[in-house]
Amino acid sequence: MRAAAGDSGGLPPPFPWGSAMHAGLCLLRLPARDFWAMTPREMQAAMGGLRPRNAVPDRTGLEALMGAFPD
Repeated sequence: MRAAAGDSGGLPPPFPWGSAMHAGLCLLRLPARDFWAMTPREMQAAMGGLRPRNAVPDRTGLEALMGAFPD
C-alpha cells in the first residue's frame, strides 16, 4: 500500500523517456533508428554531458575580464 501513498520505497525515479526522446529526436534531429540504437552514455555525450565543466571566475577574475573587454 506504500505505492498508493506515493512512497517509492527508496527506488530511483523512472527514466525520463519523454525528455530523452525530445532531446534525441527533436533537438539533435536523430533518425529514430539511430536514437534507439544509442546507449544512455552515447546519448549523454551527444547532449554535451561529458564535456568538462568550466570554472566560474571569482571576483578578481571577473574584474580582470571586464578590464580586458570593457564593452
